Amino acid sequence: MILHIDMDAFYASVEKLDNPRLRHKCVIVGGTSNRGVVSAASYEARRFGVHSAMPIYQAKQRCPHGVFVPPRMGRYKEVSKKVMALLKEFSPLVEPVSIDEAYMDITGCRRLFGEPHEIAHEIKRKIKETLQLTCSVGVAPNKFLAKIASDLEKPDGLTLIMPEQVPQFIESLPIKKVPGVGKKTVRQLEALGIRILGDVQRLPEKALLKHLGKFGRRLRALSSGSDASPVTPHTPHKSISTEHTLAADTRDVKLLKRYLLRQSAEVARQLRQAGVHARTIVIKIKNADFKTVTRRTTIAVPTQSSETIYKHAAQLIDNFKITQKIRLIGVGTTGFSAVTASVQMSLFDQKEKPNDNWEKVDKALDSISQKFGKNAIGRATFKD
Repeated sequence: MILHIDMDAFYASVEKLDNPRLRHKCVIVGGTSNRGVVSAASYEARRFGVHSAMPIYQAKQRCPHGVFVPPRMGRYKEVSKKVMALLKEFSPLVEPVSIDEAYMDITGCRRLFGEPHEIAHEIKRKIKETLQLTCSVGVAPNKFLAKIASDLEKPDGLTLIMPEQVPQFIESLPIKKVPGVGKKTVRQLEALGIRILGDVQRLPEKALLKHLGKFGRRLRALSSGSDASPVTPHTPHKSISTEHTLAADTRDVKLLKRYLLRQSAEVARQLRQAGVHARTIVIKIKNADFKTVTRRTTIAVPTQSSETIYKHAAQLIDNFKITQKIRLIGVGTTGFSAVTASVQMSLFDQKEKPNDNWEKVDKALDSISQKFGKNAIGRATFKD
């Protein structure tokens, strides 16, 4: 049996935990600027139609009496680590999938902790007792069903799907509840007469593959209750990125590069923490019309140097044709390889040569930041 643990309105709940005066209030995490987006909303705020990814200005219109607070990622990560550590007391097979949710494989844990529903209850109790937070738990024979189950009784819920209940559950599950089925796919499926997951089995496989490609094959497997995805602890990073919504839309490339410089340092720091080098550098741009575009470059020598990341990011923005003002800028990296040796590639030298001076500087800054705080030292151009 698999458990899916989903912390309830995690960011907002942590804010309430740290500030009891916010209890029972509409807490909206995302800052006070109208240009930002909602990162999380308490259940009180959700009753007014506020949800994550909603622009802040819309959230203020729907919930003008709400308490808007800026996100504190460092604090959320700190609490998340405690949650994950608690889960590992029950099973070594814990797979974090985000800061506030994880899968657990509890196969073989009965002798130690009891039946699946007893384990789930005990996890919920221990999180509430230890961290004063609530979570919703789904228990099912596989990851796919466990994730759906955890969402059925929120907040502070527990849903159990036993193997013998799977066929009946699938026959009543709306297709829009299936992970990976977005609005566009829902419309495609409804046009094919598929409204519940059980309907998938009644459609010829060829027709499903024709309209949905590879996803059609997975959807067919899910419709039979089959999901062989294992719970995999220590899932490696596939990408590391950071982004920022600007205070005002701009075409000023110099200003954009200032943000890229700051972001490159943060991404490089996370790469060093993860112990990987990146081969591909990406910039993300969101225009004033909210259209998002990305530009990327792949370098021959993987890096974790802030200098290298910034130089390539700056080149990408220089080569980008700005047709309208930009409201968001971000830097990301992917194509990871394990750290072997510090290598620096010069942007202005056709030959690649090892030059680890900047990586040494970065690591020295890491040490100072760990000892005296993240904002204790930085490049002069970072200072406002």
